[in-house]
Amino acid sequence: MSDTHNDSQPESAVDVSRRSNPLRPSSWSRRARVVSAFLGAALVGGAVYGATNWIVGLNSGSSGEGQSATVSNLTISAIATPAASNLLYPGGNGDVVVTITNPNPFPVTLTGVNLPTNTTYAAGFTTSALTTAQTGCSSTTSDVIWNYSTATSGSAHTFTTALTVGANSSLTATMTNDASMTTSAPAACENTYFSMSAFTGVAATGGAGTATTSPTTDAWTS
Repeated sequence: MSDTHNDSQPESAVDVSRRSNPLRPSSWSRRARVVSAFLGAALVGGAVYGATNWIVGLNSGSSGEGQSATVSNLTISAIATPAASNLLYPGGNGDVVVTITNPNPFPVTLTGVNLPTNTTYAAGFTTSALTTAQTGCSSTTSDVIWNYSTATSGSAHTFTTALTVGANSSLTATMTNDASMTTSAPAACENTYFSMSAFTGVAATGGAGTATTSPTTDAWTS
C-alpha cells in the first residue's frame, strides 16, 4: 500500500496558538477600541445630562436701576394762523387761537384751564405780530376778558374735548368764542389784535395718549 500524499503544510506554533486562543491580540485590540469608544460616549453624555439638571437660583434682592424723566411745564402762546373766525365786538364773544407746546418726551393731555379774574384785560395791538401797542386800547382799558372768567383768580374751566399734545411737539387750537368784549370797550379797540391775559394754570396729565391732530378747535363753555 502506497503512502497517502498530503500537500498541506504543517501548522506552525503561531498558527496553533491563534487557533487555540480566539482572543488573539489583533481581535482583542479591535474589541477594546469599540468598547472604549462606547464607554467614552456614555461618559460624555452623562456629564452633559448631569449639568443640565443643576438648578441655579437667584439671590434675594436682585434688581436693576431705572430713572424717571424730568417733567417740564407746557407753554401756551398766541398765534395768528389760523385767523379767528368769530371776531370781537362790544357785548360779544370771539375766538382765541393758541399754540400749546409740550417739551416733554411723552404725550400730555389737557382737560382744562384756570383763568385770571374778569377784570384782568387783554392788551391791544395794531397787527397780529402783537408788537406795536394800540393807542387807547391797553390792558387797563380794553375790557376784553376770557369768557366765563369770574371775580376769583384761578377759576377752573373744562374743555369740551380733551387735547393731547404729542411728545416734544406743539398743537395749535382755536378756542371758539372764549374771549369776550364788554359793552364798555372803547372805540380805540376797533380793528385791534389782542394778547389775552395769561392763564393761571392748566389741568393736564402726562403719559400715554394719541396726539390730537393740529390745528384743531375746542372750547370751554362754562
